[in-house]
Amino acid sequence: MKAEFGVRCSGAEPLIYELSKPGRTATTLPALDVPEAELPPPSLLREPDRLDLPEVSELDLVRHYVRLSQLNWAIDIGFYPLGSCTMKYNPKVNEAAARLPGFAYTHPYQDVHTVQGNLMVMHVLQEMLREIGGFAAVTLQPSAGAHGELTGVLMMRAYHLDRGENQRTRIIVPDSAHGTNPATTAMVGLEVVEVPSDERGNIDLEALRAVCDDSVCGLMLTNPNTLGLFEERLAEVMELIHGCGGLVYGDGANFNALMGIARPGELGFDVMHFNLHKTFSTPHGGGGPGAGAVGAVEKLAPFLPGPIVYLSRCEEVGCPRAADPEEAEEEATFFHLVTPLKSIGRVKAFYGNFAILLRAYTYMRMLGAEGLRRVSEMAVLNANYLKSQVRDILPISHDRTHMHEFVAKGIIPEAPDVRALDIAKRLIDYGFHPPTNYFPLIVPEALMIEPTETESKETLDAFAAALRSIREEALTDPAVLHEAPHTAPVRRLDEVRAARQPVLRWQP
Repeated sequence: MKAEFGVRCSGAEPLIYELSKPGRTATTLPALDVPEAELPPPSLLREPDRLDLPEVSELDLVRHYVRLSQLNWAIDIGFYPLGSCTMKYNPKVNEAAARLPGFAYTHPYQDVHTVQGNLMVMHVLQEMLREIGGFAAVTLQPSAGAHGELTGVLMMRAYHLDRGENQRTRIIVPDSAHGTNPATTAMVGLEVVEVPSDERGNIDLEALRAVCDDSVCGLMLTNPNTLGLFEERLAEVMELIHGCGGLVYGDGANFNALMGIARPGELGFDVMHFNLHKTFSTPHGGGGPGAGAVGAVEKLAPFLPGPIVYLSRCEEVGCPRAADPEEAEEEATFFHLVTPLKSIGRVKAFYGNFAILLRAYTYMRMLGAEGLRRVSEMAVLNANYLKSQVRDILPISHDRTHMHEFVAKGIIPEAPDVRALDIAKRLIDYGFHPPTNYFPLIVPEALMIEPTETESKETLDAFAAALRSIREEALTDPAVLHEAPHTAPVRRLDEVRAARQPVLRWQP
């Protein structure tokens, strides 16, 4: 944050380094009650004057970090319409479940006999995701959506190699795809083949047909796509890819629109990742934590990364039996870990981000099947309602019925020098986090807007009113937009320079 880089958060607040005085301390350690250990050799130690940490009181330290926290935007503060990222409310009951001592204090090195409760949660979560996705099996290992993509494409490649089809080296990617799709393809060592969208925002079927041959490993498809549109000719897309022997990977980033309504496995997807840190409400943003569980149809299930939790009869796996007959009957089943026969191997240490899995499990159990369907219905309703309010303010890309999100164009013909970036920055002054800017790339001046199911009508109306007011400002005083934001502690940054010449530590 700003204070960490030597810039004041606001006028009168001193930097924590400026408050530093030798001898001040924010904590007092208890007397040592164990033998003092020897330090490592001097060659491994930092020079005493190299670690220039501030010396401040506890009160100054608390105030410093509280001030920093107040500069952060959060879903608990306000609307976060970040398209394709599903920045929805994270119920606090999820946090309570993840902090239960029986879960929080377990360790991945414990014997499976001592963590049956943890494994039960994982097994039930696997089964719920398997059911809602229409797949044969699910792994919880991947730690993010892009990690799930990598897992899925590795599985697709392994499937073809197992069949001796070494020539399948190409992955088809629509031009509206998330940037992680071509990146994943390149990481796996496969070739990216881009296909365009048609005038209605679907994959161009003729262009797709032209690249379908026996060199195709598969297609990576987000449905609904990043325009917020359901592929109208999905069955024909599936027929083309499967017809040439390829597989279809589902990017699950937008599954918030489909829960309980459509099962991807039944729609023709062979493998798909679930973003537990989006769709299933666990915390999202700031680079983590995430969980990108992957589901697969029967022919790909043997290639899933392990271990996967299975439930068996005790006599089948040789688990210890209780001495008491009644307890023995209760313990007749046992959760254990299995690696699939043709597994691509581990993709993460241990068993995935367990605390995130717990949060998703809690969310799904609290809502139930009917509740999850209701989530998707409300997400779609909110998006289409907000679009109806925005349509007369900004042009809408592909103005047909949308799913959970829609893409507006940050274009005002009467104010041609105003861009999507100006509108997004000005929204900050109105108390709203900007929507996704300049994505997808196929829409000029794109503003991708996703209200999620958790926002009220009043919030959506207020957001539309802010856009309407910004449009009026663009016509009467465009400089206000060009110089926005006016109220944020950080204004417009040189993002290119920040990426190429990052300042990673404070200097006086």
